[in-house]
Formats: sequence, C-alpha cells, structure tokens
Amino acid sequence: MGAGGGGGEMAAAAISLDGVRDKNVMQLKKLNTALFPVRYNDKYYADALASGDFTKLAYFSDICVGSIACRLEKKEGGAICVYIMTLGVLAPYRGLGVGTKLLNHVLDLSQKQNISEIYLHVQTNNDDAIGFYKKFGFEITDTIRNYYMNISPPDCYVLSKVIAPKK
Repeated sequence: MGAGGGGGEMAAAAISLDGVRDKNVMQLKKLNTALFPVRYNDKYYADALASGDFTKLAYFSDICVGSIACRLEKKEGGAICVYIMTLGVLAPYRGLGVGTKLLNHVLDLSQKQNISEIYLHVQTNNDDAIGFYKKFGFEITDTIRNYYMNISPPDCYVLSKVIAPKK
C-alpha cells in the first residue's frame, strides 16, 4: 500500500475539518512550528484567516493533526487563483488520508467557486510532497533558485494545477 492508502474507511471516518478563526489560530501556529523549518509572519496568518474556507485545520479523533493554509490572489485580468501557503500533517498521522482530505477540500471549493488555478512552492528535495501533489494532477511548472533564505537546499519548484470549470 502506498502513501495515503493504508488507513481505509475507519481512518477516513475519524478525520474532520474545521475552519481557522481568531480563537483557534494558535492551533495553526503550533502545527506550523512542529511541521515546518521556517517561522511564519503575521501576514501569513492574516492571509490564512482572510481566505475563509480555504484554510482548514484537520482533526483525527478530535486531535488537531494537520492543516492547509491558502491565500487568494488576483491575477492580471482580475481572475482569482489559490496559493497553497502550507499543507502539513504531523508524522504519526501521515498515510491516513488527512492530507488528501485537506487538499481535496480546497480543490472542490476552488471548482465550486470557478477558480481555475492553484499553485504552491515545494523545496526541490521534498520528494514526498512532490509525489503527493502529482497524484492530484499538479505539475512542476517552474524552478525558483534561492527561494528559501535559511534552509538547504534553497531552491523550490512551483507546482500548479489548472481546474476545469464546473459543468
């Protein structure tokens, strides 16, 4: 069984999503500290809160184990696209479908709101993340040298997905 396929029906039933609001934004901050090698500034949290339903906390049996945080951006011409700032799941809870549920939520919401593009940055050596996003139809569309300041390697890939409009 590959990543994301081990938990089966029982695990999926134990996963729930909740919105991020002022009163629980500390949960997101704690998760980010545990998950990522970089510290996020106030603008990150303001963007996450402003995105509304595009930012979610994931709970597994009532324990906060993961999150997705997005920023809505206006492209030239006025179209909105979604930038996934972070998506992470605590190590003991990986492979149970938590990340899949978080990403599918954002993909479904984007389609419902006729948002045609989602993109994100991934460190070039993060093969697990690259493989995860490719399963959902994301493609590497660019490489940015020296994107990250204090981590090695400093380069990132831009992964993008175009979403077909809802019929």
